[in-house]
Amino acid sequence: MTDFRVRRWAAWAPGLQTQEAWNTWLAAPAWPLPAAEAVAPLAEVPAMTRRRIDPLGRAALQVAWWAQGEAPTGPVVFASRWGEILRSVALLRQLQAGEPLSPTAFSLSVHNASSAVYSIARGDTANYAAVSAGPASAAAGVCEAIGLLADGAPQVLVVSVETELPEPYQSFEQHPGPLRAWAALLEPAERGLSLQALAGELPDQPDLLPPDLATLRFLAGEMPQWRQASPTGGWQWSRHG
Repeated sequence: MTDFRVRRWAAWAPGLQTQEAWNTWLAAPAWPLPAAEAVAPLAEVPAMTRRRIDPLGRAALQVAWWAQGEAPTGPVVFASRWGEILRSVALLRQLQAGEPLSPTAFSLSVHNASSAVYSIARGDTANYAAVSAGPASAAAGVCEAIGLLADGAPQVLVVSVETELPEPYQSFEQHPGPLRAWAALLEPAERGLSLQALAGELPDQPDLLPPDLATLRFLAGEMPQWRQASPTGGWQWSRHG
């Protein structure tokens, strides 16, 4: 499988809004994240478009913009376990109450909504994908990016975004915590990072962090190896250079 390296990365959460703050936090992570009220600024997007985007979408687009820069660089992969779950639940409650649904709200509730808004805002016609793979969604996003790199893409942007589940689904949440997003611009490397899928059931290896942030900890850190368990097997992350 193609080795890769992280060219740039960015992350955002309420209370952690700069890379310096994230570097400090990742060196000694504590979960849940500090409680704070904030939304991603997303000043790169015109106000008329920005105000239609929910906080989850704003966080995803903000880190994507920070990590990718102004010029499009290639394919983009958005990864999220639940996607725009808050908007989806609100629509279901409106439907239950017999209220009319907003076409705009519906169009922004689908799983690829953030990727569509990002591509339109940037005028980018590159390949975009949106993936969901349960607790391994961030790893699946990186795996999709590796495939695109192996297929010849010079760079691939991976965006991970998650938020706390609303009622009545909170019982399915294993790592309750606030909205957070990160993005990593990946490119091929002779000896860099690698990701290998593992078959079979792995022994449970509890982690303080939710899988999306544990993935960021590896990508942005210096751990030589990390074995990530998932319900259907797992992932072997390795650092070779």
